[in-house]
Amino acid sequence: MSSTLFITNLAVLIPLTLLITYYDVRYRRIPNAFVLCTLISGLATNVAYGGWQGLYASAVGCVIGFALMLTVRFFTAMGAGDVKLFGAIGALVGMHLVLPTFLIIVITGGVLATCSMLFSETVKQTMLSVWQLFASLLPGRKLIRARDLIAGRNTVPYGVAITFGSLISVALSVKGP
Repeated sequence: MSSTLFITNLAVLIPLTLLITYYDVRYRRIPNAFVLCTLISGLATNVAYGGWQGLYASAVGCVIGFALMLTVRFFTAMGAGDVKLFGAIGALVGMHLVLPTFLIIVITGGVLATCSMLFSETVKQTMLSVWQLFASLLPGRKLIRARDLIAGRNTVPYGVAITFGSLISVALSVKGP
């Protein structure tokens, strides 16, 4: 990643991270306006630095990011805003960085979920829910969805993990001189 593209991506991701962290923690929502601005910024940035190839990389990154999070959403209690947000971030980072970014987001989300579980002192209930979820996968049992096991605010604001994981991924993608 070139240094100017790196700086541009950081200029979009740093304020986005602050805004998403506030809104997702406080309201458990990710406003569509933030997602749309990120999508437009990602497309414009990649077109500016890569022309038609940049547009292609951005569009494919958006589709892959959206598809990855949509797949995760089917098995978890993740909200639609998280899916749209990662699609927009996929447009920003492009198709070459969307898979590594996804893996870093999964790790970041796991750390955030573990900290949240420990902080809220819900370890026993969480482990019981995980056991019930896995047990429902056995033959002859009714499949339980993760969202059916979650009560109230015992959820993780995954937009925080998505934006911080994206920042980490972009920072790790910088190549030396």
